[in-house]
Amino acid sequence: MAASKIITTKSLKFFEKYLNNASPTGYEWEGQKIWMDYLKPYVDEFITDTYGTAVAVINPEAKYKVVIEGHSDEISWYVNYITDNGLLYVIRNGGSDHQIAPSKWVNIHTKKGIVKGVFGWPAIHTRNRSKEEPPKLDNICIDIGAKDKEEVEKMGVHVGCVITYPDEFQVLNDNKFVCRAIDNRAGGFMIAEVARLLHENNVKLPFGLYITNSVQEEIGLRGAEMITQTIKPDVAIVTDVCHDTTTPMIDKKKEGETAIGSGPVISYAPAVQNKLRERIIETAEAKKIPFQRLASSRYTGTDTDAFAYSNGGVASALISLPLRYMHTTVEMVHKDDVENVIRLIYETLLNIESGETFSYFD
Repeated sequence: MAASKIITTKSLKFFEKYLNNASPTGYEWEGQKIWMDYLKPYVDEFITDTYGTAVAVINPEAKYKVVIEGHSDEISWYVNYITDNGLLYVIRNGGSDHQIAPSKWVNIHTKKGIVKGVFGWPAIHTRNRSKEEPPKLDNICIDIGAKDKEEVEKMGVHVGCVITYPDEFQVLNDNKFVCRAIDNRAGGFMIAEVARLLHENNVKLPFGLYITNSVQEEIGLRGAEMITQTIKPDVAIVTDVCHDTTTPMIDKKKEGETAIGSGPVISYAPAVQNKLRERIIETAEAKKIPFQRLASSRYTGTDTDAFAYSNGGVASALISLPLRYMHTTVEMVHKDDVENVIRLIYETLLNIESGETFSYFD
């Protein structure tokens, strides 16, 4: 299966709609509905849980269970404090970057609908340029055009309202996808495409496949922790993003060397089961899928860790999509990498047999 034939006009349209929809941590369900609607023709049933994780299942009766997983949430902010003159101070919901906030538009989600606002910033003329104050949580604030606290509340804005950026999907130079929330709705897109390809190619898997779109990864892998107890899988292949380290101000000696356009990134870490990882590498080599390697120290920082250390230990591995400008509104990935991650997961599934333990002692 050639990579160039994977993303169709229909699937790209889904990806754009899915990315443009806001799914902040703790509020993922509207995005999950879009994702489930796309997957419906390709799977047998769905599982959802209390906090909004969605799982599309192929062969639900099978005893042996394989998970392919991404996470559905995006970083965001909460309204934390409203001043008497109607300005809003925020706290993070996930790893939101205070340095990119000044002069950004925001959407504040209220029961009355979206309220627009801006992260204001003092004009260059008014700042002490000999001692510049960098943006930080105690000096960035949102202006929604209200004259006082009472007007803010009349607009439906209150402490606890969640805030997202409105930036939408664009294609740069024909083959770069740019948007906020590619971390990690690209993962949800890629595993959905695997399911579509299995269906369209009439593949009959010898196990149950659980296409899992977890919530609340950005605040500590929480959705994966919950759903793995429900599924109780035998194998988990997780996909998330990792850093392109070829842009300025990144230390390759610390972060390693990975680049967009050079293929999926296969991780080495204690949580990554070695025999499963080697199966993925052997698949990539056999199918001539380009790939890169990344070493993590104590943990991967992805849902791989949650699956690996659950249920007495689940054979887990991580295939990452290299991405530039993580946790900004201009996250960037290469179309070729997206297609090759899909290919690599798809081809690996064809190389897994029901009942495999991946034990080091067999």
